[in-house]
Amino acid sequence: MTANSVLDVEINSLNGTPADLPRYSGGPVLIVNVASKCGLTPQYAGLERLQQRYADRGLTVLGVPCNQFAGQEPGSAEEIAEFCSATYGVSFPLTEKVDVNGDARHPLYQRLTGFADAEGHSGDIRWNFEKFLVARDGGVVARFAPQTDPESPEVTAAVEAQLG
Repeated sequence: MTANSVLDVEINSLNGTPADLPRYSGGPVLIVNVASKCGLTPQYAGLERLQQRYADRGLTVLGVPCNQFAGQEPGSAEEIAEFCSATYGVSFPLTEKVDVNGDARHPLYQRLTGFADAEGHSGDIRWNFEKFLVARDGGVVARFAPQTDPESPEVTAAVEAQLG
């Protein structure tokens, strides 16, 4: 992994146990801050389809619940897990709920937010469902705006470029 790897950051899974991000270093990881009550929440379906489409080639989608945008992820860990499973059939891993901006920004997002998207935006997360593609070595290789569909040509091309 690179010196600035995001995959060596400690974060817990939604169930409270360590998420062990280094285990994902064998393939690309698409990290997305997620919320259950957002206009973009239907992106869960596209994220799950990406996971299903590319999992056998090494992709892991990693959802990171966050309640910083208009309180759109107010639920407990159990409520988030139930919503994701029952509503969207989510099989990809979810982390604990964290802050992605501000003084309490999680170390994972301290590393991610330094990377700019194709339009040059770096820094604070703009809204729910902002996406970061992380290469096998833990370095960030792409950032996508919240409104970018997870199955868009730009996301799928970036993912495919990182697959083995």
